[in-house]
Amino acid sequence: MTATAPAPSPARARPTALLPRLALVLAALLATLFTAAGPATAHAALTASDPKDGAVVATAPAQVTLSFSEQVAMGDDSIRVMDPQGKRVDTGELRDMCSGSTIRYGTALHSGLPNGTYTVAWQAVSADSHPIAGAFTFSIGAPSATTVALPEQQAGGGPVGVAYGIARYVAYAGFTVLVGGAAFILLCWRRGSAERPLQKLVLRAWVTLTAATLAMLVLRTPYTGSGRFADIFDLDGLRAVLETKTGASFVSRLLLLGAAALFIAVLFGAYARRQKESSDESLAENAEEAAAERKKETSDLAFGLGVGGAVVAGGIAATWSLSEHASTGIQPGIAMPVDILHLLAVATWLGGLAALLVALHKVPNLEREAVRRFSRVAFISVLVLTATGIYQSWRQVGTWSALTGTDYGRLLIIKVGLVAVLVGLAYVSRKWTARLSEATSTKPAQEPVEVLVGDVSRETPPAASSSPAASSSTAPTTSTAPTVSRETSPETDADVPADPRRAAQLARQNAARAKAREKQVRDADPDRAGLRRSVLAEAGVAVVLLAVTTVLTSTEPGRAAEQETGRGPAASTAVPNRAVKITLPFDTGGQNGKGSVRLELDPGRVGANTLHLWADGPDGNPLDLPEVKIAFTLPAKEIGPLPVLPDRASAGHWTASGVQLPLVGEWRIDVTVRTSDIDQTTVQKNIKIG
Repeated sequence: MTATAPAPSPARARPTALLPRLALVLAALLATLFTAAGPATAHAALTASDPKDGAVVATAPAQVTLSFSEQVAMGDDSIRVMDPQGKRVDTGELRDMCSGSTIRYGTALHSGLPNGTYTVAWQAVSADSHPIAGAFTFSIGAPSATTVALPEQQAGGGPVGVAYGIARYVAYAGFTVLVGGAAFILLCWRRGSAERPLQKLVLRAWVTLTAATLAMLVLRTPYTGSGRFADIFDLDGLRAVLETKTGASFVSRLLLLGAAALFIAVLFGAYARRQKESSDESLAENAEEAAAERKKETSDLAFGLGVGGAVVAGGIAATWSLSEHASTGIQPGIAMPVDILHLLAVATWLGGLAALLVALHKVPNLEREAVRRFSRVAFISVLVLTATGIYQSWRQVGTWSALTGTDYGRLLIIKVGLVAVLVGLAYVSRKWTARLSEATSTKPAQEPVEVLVGDVSRETPPAASSSPAASSSTAPTTSTAPTVSRETSPETDADVPADPRRAAQLARQNAARAKAREKQVRDADPDRAGLRRSVLAEAGVAVVLLAVTTVLTSTEPGRAAEQETGRGPAASTAVPNRAVKITLPFDTGGQNGKGSVRLELDPGRVGANTLHLWADGPDGNPLDLPEVKIAFTLPAKEIGPLPVLPDRASAGHWTASGVQLPLVGEWRIDVTVRTSDIDQTTVQKNIKIG
């Protein structure tokens, strides 16, 4: 029999219900500004190279080095140097030159390289698990024509990137439904553990997450490497993936999914049987003591399942948090647990929504109190999402300009809009839930009472329910709801035909009729139908929301994008888009040791620049110095000094092309001049680069 909790009186229900609804609206407003999907800091970026992009050097360098903004993973084939004909001229051996906060890798070059233009192609995996790649050229002696074509496909792109992205989305969806479905059963409707539709939902989510994790594991090698599907059979590549942080997270997730399989077996096995037995004992006579003991055992098992399930769910969520965006960048110690809470709140809300939708469509005897419990659980989940989203948005975006001026920020605005729509639909669902409870509490005693037992429904007037004659008669034709009676079943045991094929046909017909009756009973309640429609709309928005979330996790965050494109706080004080010109007086202390240097940096922006330096004596005439050295340092980011050795163009004039300044900010220029064998000095000045 359908159990319903008594609803509060209208005078008392409306004020108490208003406060949580107002809080929910406020939470939604905050979420529209700051909610984010999975914490992200930045992909690694190439900050410097030696030789620099576009540089022309007089003699062949012994090696090529690359510097990055954060830790990256590289292999022996990660840096390739090719001559103008496309032939590799590097030794293929990676050199780890990292020291402290400096992240630098290099590769040695063969000796005796001829003049011409050389191409450097590199590929790496940043600490947030995303592949990055790039290419640049430098010339020995003088530039020349080259047959090397720079790669057009971005790292992690192409068909393999699409397949990997789909697997990532499916994994998020599987995790959401797995955790949310189990939470719906344990927190909102424990009797649902015995319902086949909910069992199928959770089991299919487990299979989906497991399959998606395996797919990501085998696709990882081509995703971070060649981009060819054939490389999924590369066992050496798979072994290399398993040695990375991302590979370890996949293996850990698969092991935790094994523990989740045991959890599912107990939930839908022993726990479901005890729930069914407790329900049967509650209908038996003189079974109070047995029912109480059984209820205590069932409650203990539910507590154990709740604790174990929370640990397993948190562990699976941690496989994302400990290997992707949250594990690198600023405040990883705070970001990782916040990310775990965020993922669990998403799964509890959206996955529980999927379970509720299945129950409304497939289970005719869903208790109204279960819907009310889920409404409260969803409200708490939204509050957790808001709190964690505010922190994540600050960490990922940082500024309002990044919110509107970067791809990540624009995607975040779309996601926030979807969250607002979802919360609005949730508010409509809460109104339908309240109408369900009010309809139950205000139903007159003399009206027929709907009884739902398994897949059989009937309507029995209260006055006749105790009469044996009434219970065996056909339901009255004046009933306003669909009626079915066991006694009026079209087939009885005596009528079962001996022909097995005929019996199977009748069984299918009876099952179809029973399903149609269930649908009639389910659709007879207009409040339930309205709730089902609003929950279906929520589920549709949730599917799109998960897709946007998946794209966000693989998009460079706004904070990093602003730094690389020359926007953000530092850019507001940057010099205009024109050449930087400074004059520095010097005095080496020796004979003819006084003078000044004039330095021009064109265009004076992030990226490649052309440098000119003139030295003048006290009389204003060109001063031909024995040696001039220049270095650039960005103290705020601990970058540099980046040395520049200009070439002598004429008396008192030196030039250098391809001077790379990777980030915006206040750079310090150090100019070292030598006027004799022993007289030398260094002068410096700060400039702002935009």
